[in-house]
Amino acid sequence: MIILASASPRRRELLTQVGYRFEVVPSSVDEEMEDGTPIDIVKHNALIKAQDVAKQYPHDIVIGADTIVVVNGRIFGKPQDEIDAEKMLTELSGSVHQVMTGIAVVQGDRIHSEAVVTDVVMRKYGIDEMRSYIATGEPMDKAGAYGIQGIGALLVSHISGCYNNVVGLPIARLAEVLTTFDHSAWDNK
Repeated sequence: MIILASASPRRRELLTQVGYRFEVVPSSVDEEMEDGTPIDIVKHNALIKAQDVAKQYPHDIVIGADTIVVVNGRIFGKPQDEIDAEKMLTELSGSVHQVMTGIAVVQGDRIHSEAVVTDVVMRKYGIDEMRSYIATGEPMDKAGAYGIQGIGALLVSHISGCYNNVVGLPIARLAEVLTTFDHSAWDNK
């Protein structure tokens, strides 16, 4: 059985969309913003989430994930409030940033951990448009204060890399990793 160690509705939707059968058991560990590169941090956070849940399900395949936005080497997590969201979106306007998702797959003693990076180019938008977007509430639970799969798509000019990574789970790459654990989405068809 596959277990998703995340409460993210976006990750659930992506796994369901491609046909995986899985259970959701959110991890109870807090994400740690430790020293290290942004890639090291997302890989670490994904791994501790997967390992936390894998303790309860040692024979199952457990998936952990963590997504951050990186701007000039600085990490943007989820905004704490509307003021924080406005600061993030102001800095993102008209610039390029990276979305990094750490994915970890754990089954017993087997562990795989990596990060996928996508470049995102935001168009230049004004303060009124940005505040209107914040007023929708959509930015409040998203790294970098925007959701490319929602209204936030209006702020994105283009991307280079995996779209689903920006949503929160690089599903094609994860599928490749899961085949090394002898599990394929095609098995459910």
